[in-house]
Amino acid sequence: MKISTSRSFSNFPCLPAGRKFTNFPIMTLEILTPEIKLYNGDVYGVQLPGISGSFEVLDRHAPLVAALGKGNIKVLKTKTEITNYKIESGFVEVLNNKTTVLVEGATE
Repeated sequence: MKISTSRSFSNFPCLPAGRKFTNFPIMTLEILTPEIKLYNGDVYGVQLPGISGSFEVLDRHAPLVAALGKGNIKVLKTKTEITNYKIESGFVEVLNNKTTVLVEGATE
């Protein structure tokens, strides 16, 4: 009987289907306005303007629903690549390693 000792990270059992192995934790982020989808993809994290102050959501964050105030959303695509969006208000939901942000008055 031949036993294989090589493993491919694409078949690693703890990675969700369709995800590639990276050197940083990832989660799915979706930013939506009533008109368009501003962003949809895997990110390192996101910083959000809560109504009581800014907060950050990273990989495997606990479930959360929060209101957002006027300010900047900072999308951390990687640890060094960042995209900013200005918003007027909105809500965020974090569930099962996916963050969904519903916003109004968004500009890049």
